[in-house]
Amino acid sequence: MASKTNNQAIYDLYDKPPFLTWLGLSLQHLFSMFGATVLVPLLVGLNPGVALFTSGIGTLLHLLITRGKVPAYMGSSFAFIIPMASLMKTVGYPAVAQGIISVGLVYLVVALIVSFVGTGWLDRIFPPEVVGPIIMVIGLSLAGAAATSATTINGKYDWKIFVVALITLLATIAFNMFLKGFLGLLPVLLGIIFGYVVALVFGLVDLSPVSSAHWLQMPNYETFIGKEGFKFYPAAVLSMAPLALVTLSEHLGHLMVLSKITGHDFFINPGLKRTLTGDGTASVVAGLIGGPAVTSYGENIGVMQLSRVYSVWVIGGAAFFAIIFSFVGKLSALIATIPGAVTGGVGFMLYGVIAAAGLQVIVDNKVDYSKKRNLMIAAPVLVIGIGNFHLQLSSQVDFSGVAIATVLGIILNLVLPKVAASDAQ
Repeated sequence: MASKTNNQAIYDLYDKPPFLTWLGLSLQHLFSMFGATVLVPLLVGLNPGVALFTSGIGTLLHLLITRGKVPAYMGSSFAFIIPMASLMKTVGYPAVAQGIISVGLVYLVVALIVSFVGTGWLDRIFPPEVVGPIIMVIGLSLAGAAATSATTINGKYDWKIFVVALITLLATIAFNMFLKGFLGLLPVLLGIIFGYVVALVFGLVDLSPVSSAHWLQMPNYETFIGKEGFKFYPAAVLSMAPLALVTLSEHLGHLMVLSKITGHDFFINPGLKRTLTGDGTASVVAGLIGGPAVTSYGENIGVMQLSRVYSVWVIGGAAFFAIIFSFVGKLSALIATIPGAVTGGVGFMLYGVIAAAGLQVIVDNKVDYSKKRNLMIAAPVLVIGIGNFHLQLSSQVDFSGVAIATVLGIILNLVLPKVAASDAQ
């Protein structure tokens, strides 16, 4: 686990930036996750405005429950897309809501268990030789998705997408390296804006949804009670609750990354029980008002790593804007028109810096890969996670490569001898 260090933060955990700076930094976080958060409801058949609203409310709840000590943003989770889409086509949102609420309850039960057994076991199952590769996998496992967004449109390769993504990436790099002062804090936001303008020039942006959207519109809130009254859907619960194990492993991974890059050990303060409770409560509330299940977002971790801004005030500001934007139809529609070429180009940077944080764990802790034990842990974890060697138990239950890699890394660390027989000779 990470310990408190000199993290060279521009704005550390509790620092409140000046108003205009605060505004820009919060918008940067919001824009970095907006596309993915809106994409999930669009794929499933939910209301994007509600998803944006629940992401903001969920983030504020997480901040409240963790006592404002964890800079984590809650966005729509991709882990539940298949069962949610299936349930929406068959029985509708009340079943989806019950599944989402059950996911949140799983988190709350695990948080309760952690409150009794403590977190001393974490240091044993997550030493640097396990943590480093897992953090790398969290970043690099998203590389394929970024590359697909940055090269294809409607499933077909398009050189214009490639060019826009590459220009967006290079612009984001340039903004990181050559800007200073206020603008130097906003390289990702500026990269997205620059890439969007280039995409407009290339004709890759459809503005018709913006013209047809209303300025003000109420999100389409739904609940677990259908029009004909309450009906329990056990199949929905059984198809979604087990997937909480997948997002639980992602939760631990994201918490490890945040602890590393900020220099604050969130497993100790505010503690794993509070972070789990925050995540669980956010999903329960999302299920109660019509949104998808939520989880912490790697994109925002990447933004923090790049900007060295870890302020919970900034995360709270992003949540506030998400709630406001959910009621501004044209603004939500405009942000939703950001093409995959732009988000993919920025993703190359954001996901890469997460992987670099894992590499830094390995370097800082002087993990020796001339030792076979360390090599035998890192090698399969990296390939399984990045290659997405996943376990699909049914059409609705699919454990990702990241989840499999995390579990495998933990098991190998616990069962392998400290020294390989050949190294002991």
